[in-house]
Amino acid sequence: MKIIKILAVSAMALGLTSCVSKKQYDSLSSNYKQCIENIGERQREIQDLKSQNSALSGENNLLKSQHDALKSSLDACLSNTGKSSANIDKLVGEINASNSYIKQLISNNAKNDSLNMALSNKLKRSLDNVTDDDVQVKVLKGVVMISLSDKMLYKTGDYNVLPAAQEVLGKVAKVINDYDKYSVLIEGNTDNAPLSSPNLPRDNWDLSALRGTSIAKVLQTQFGVDPARITAGGRSEYNPKATNMSVSGRAENRRTEIIIMPKLDEFMKLMDIAPKK
Repeated sequence: MKIIKILAVSAMALGLTSCVSKKQYDSLSSNYKQCIENIGERQREIQDLKSQNSALSGENNLLKSQHDALKSSLDACLSNTGKSSANIDKLVGEINASNSYIKQLISNNAKNDSLNMALSNKLKRSLDNVTDDDVQVKVLKGVVMISLSDKMLYKTGDYNVLPAAQEVLGKVAKVINDYDKYSVLIEGNTDNAPLSSPNLPRDNWDLSALRGTSIAKVLQTQFGVDPARITAGGRSEYNPKATNMSVSGRAENRRTEIIIMPKLDEFMKLMDIAPKK
């Protein structure tokens, strides 16, 4: 209303230009222009407020829709209280069964780790007078590994076990027989020096496999290890411990490993205790 009055006064002033001084005219003209600018700003503000009102209306509608959906879900939950309780009880039962299985699994793993360490310590005590370069004993990933150098066991390129190796194999066999619930895996390994012959061994695959089975036969026939517990084979040059670029590395790669581990059927029994789905 104030703006309209100002405009009216300004218009009257313009109409009476001839009746006022130039100074008064200029002042009225300036006021008129300022009023026009103010009207433009007010119109823009009105437009902005309309846009904000439209956005807020949209948000309000969305919130109403979400409120209705939540109310509907709450009503459904309240109507199914009994069914939900049964599902929760079932879930709690499954969690308890899983916890029991985990505890038993941890207990069995701890027991196996303890047995493996005891087995390893016994082997190390039995072999304490053997050169470390020829025999190495360690526990790795739950199994006991005995690594025997080829220079102690065989002649170069041969797979027949030397008489000098009998003492060491006898001590290993005694510990294996003491732990009769464990399986025994014997692996022959070579370096990458090529071997080519028309007779056995024809190549490194033959040599590594024959060395593995030779040790298995000695443990069976001379030291009474149950052959049903033994698996023997060869890995040729494809399981190196060190680089084949040096003499010492190739010597380390030429080895036979005796791996003592829990029997597969014992492991499967452990798996049977898992909670049924």
